[in-house]
Amino acid sequence: VQLVESGGGLVQPGGSLRLSCAASGFTFSTYAASWYRQDPGKQRELVARITRDGTTDYLDTVKGRFTISRDNAENSAYLQLNGLKPEDTTVYYCKAAKVFPERRVNYWGQGTLVTVSS
Repeated sequence: VQLVESGGGLVQPGGSLRLSCAASGFTFSTYAASWYRQDPGKQRELVARITRDGTTDYLDTVKGRFTISRDNAENSAYLQLNGLKPEDTTVYYCKAAKVFPERRVNYWGQGTLVTVSS
């Protein structure tokens, strides 16, 4: 089982990035996918979530700027980041989650760093 994020990097304020999350080793299409972010020493924060059927929801501070999507044929999830602000700088993590009758399964990626700076 593996989730691999990519697409992070350095961008100027107001710029854009597209993060990708490639899944393997499990049936990605049956899992909800989410993007989190985490500053050092702080709790991981849910940024955006997309269900198996494509329903989405977002952290209030990123609504209208970030867009989550998924391509089940490619076993991938994406996060389009537009209008980036310095406060968006941190590590972004992808998660795939599914609730089974007797357990909850969460898979995490290793994270990708987004830096917004002039």
